[in-house]
Amino acid sequence: MNSIKSKVRLIISVTIIWLFNISGIVGILMGYEDWFLPLTPLNLLIYLVLIIWNSQDMIRLLFFLMIPFCIGMITELLGVQYNLIFGSYDYGENLGYKVWGVPWIIGVNWALLVYCTAAISQKFCDNIWISSCIAALLMVGLDFIIEISAPRLDFWEFEGGNAPLQNYIGWLGTGYIAQIFFQKKIKAFCLTISLHIFIAILVFFTVFLFI
Repeated sequence: MNSIKSKVRLIISVTIIWLFNISGIVGILMGYEDWFLPLTPLNLLIYLVLIIWNSQDMIRLLFFLMIPFCIGMITELLGVQYNLIFGSYDYGENLGYKVWGVPWIIGVNWALLVYCTAAISQKFCDNIWISSCIAALLMVGLDFIIEISAPRLDFWEFEGGNAPLQNYIGWLGTGYIAQIFFQKKIKAFCLTISLHIFIAILVFFTVFLFI
C-alpha cells in the first residue's frame, strides 16, 4: 500500500513540475512575462515542497535543507553587499521580497540545486568527496546556462553585463562546501524528482538562450 501511495505521489509531483514549467515557458513566449515571471518564487517553493513531500523522513530533510539554504543566503549577501565570492551584481524584481538586497527565494534555490545535484551525483559515486565534486560541477554547469538569460528575465545582472570567471569559481567552491555538509547528513534521495526538477530548470533557461 505504501509503495502504491509513493508511486501516485511521484506521478502527481512530476506532473506538477512540468505543468508549471511548460506553462511558464509558453506564457512568457506569448508575451505574458509580466504575469508569469513574478511567480518564479512560487514555482521554486512548489519544487521544494514536492521534494519534501516525496521524502521518507520529511522533518529530517526539511531541517538539513537549512544547511544549503543558509550557506547560499550568507554567500549571496556577501556578494550583493560587498562584491565578494561571486563578483559585483544586483538582483532584479522578479524574484520577490529581498533581505538586504537578496531575495529570500535564492536560499530556496540553493537548497533545491544542492538536493537535486546530490541525488544525481550519488548515482555515479558513493564517495562523499567525489560525489560532492560532481554535484558542484553540475551546479556550475546549470548556472552557466542560467546566467545568460537571468538579466533579460530581471532576475539579476552583473556589473558589465556578463558573469565573471569569479562567479563560477565562487559557485564551485560554495557548492562543494554546501554539498559536503549536506551529504554528510542526508543519505536517501528521490532521484526521479531530482532529475525532473534539474531538467525542468535546464529546459526553461535553455529555451531563452535562443529566443
